[in-house]
Amino acid sequence: MLSKNKQKFIISLQKKKAREETGMFVIEGDKMVKEFMAAGAEIVMLIAKPEYIAGLGKKQMIKDYEVIPVTFDELRKVSTMKSPHNALAVVKMPDKEFHADTILDDLSVALDTIQDPGNLGTIIRAAAWFGIKNIVCSENSVDVYNPKVVQATMGALLNVNVLYRNLDEFLDYARKKGADVFGTYLDGCPIYEHPLGKKGIILLGNESKGISENLTPYVTARLTIPAFKTLQYGVESLNAGMAASIVFYEFRRRKQEQSD
Repeated sequence: MLSKNKQKFIISLQKKKAREETGMFVIEGDKMVKEFMAAGAEIVMLIAKPEYIAGLGKKQMIKDYEVIPVTFDELRKVSTMKSPHNALAVVKMPDKEFHADTILDDLSVALDTIQDPGNLGTIIRAAAWFGIKNIVCSENSVDVYNPKVVQATMGALLNVNVLYRNLDEFLDYARKKGADVFGTYLDGCPIYEHPLGKKGIILLGNESKGISENLTPYVTARLTIPAFKTLQYGVESLNAGMAASIVFYEFRRRKQEQSD
C-alpha cells in the first residue's frame, strides 16, 4: 500500500524545485523501468502492480531499493500519464561532471532556450540514435528531468549526457579552442551543400525565436534544411525535434562517407 506521505513525495517530484532539493526524479512505464534497472541506474523506490513485481528477474530484485506493491488506482494517483502503465520508479539523478574539452573532442549539441518538453525529449532520443553523447543546454531551457521530457526520451536519457551551462561562456571557450559551431537558421546554407566536419557543435535555437542574437557571433556556419516543395499554407518550418533529427542524420551520414 502506498502511504499518503509517499504519494505526496512522488507527486512533489513533478516540480523542478523538489527534484533539485532531493536529487531524484520519476520514470514511468514497464519497459523504461526495466531499462533503467538494466543500465544500473540508482533506483530509490519501485511502485508497481504485484504482477509486474512478480515478473522481475532475480538480478533486478537484488538491488537495495524499496518495493511497494500498489493497485491501479494507487498508481493513477501519482502518475503524470492519463493511462498509467504497471510501474513507476523514483530514481536518483546521476552525478554529471562538465568537461568542455571532452565534449569538444566529438560531435555535440548546444540547445538555446528550448522550452517544450516534448522537443527536448525528442532531441535527446535522436541524439542517442545517432551516437551523440553530449548535449549542453542553456540554463533557461526546460529541465531534462521534467516528467514530460523523461517520457519523451523513451529511455534514451540513459545514453546521453545532458548538461546546463551559460552558452555564451561555453561557445566562447569552444571558439577559442578552434571548434566549429554549426547554427541552424531559416536563411542558412542548405545542409546538403555545406562541408560538415566529424567534430563540432550543432547549435539549435528556441522553438519560436531561433538562436539568440548574443550567440550568433560564435556561429561559424549557418545551416538550413531546405524544403523540397513550395508550400503556401500551414507549414512555415520544422519543429525543433524534427529539425534536430534531420541535422544529426546528415552529420552522421557524412561522417560515414568520410570513413569509407
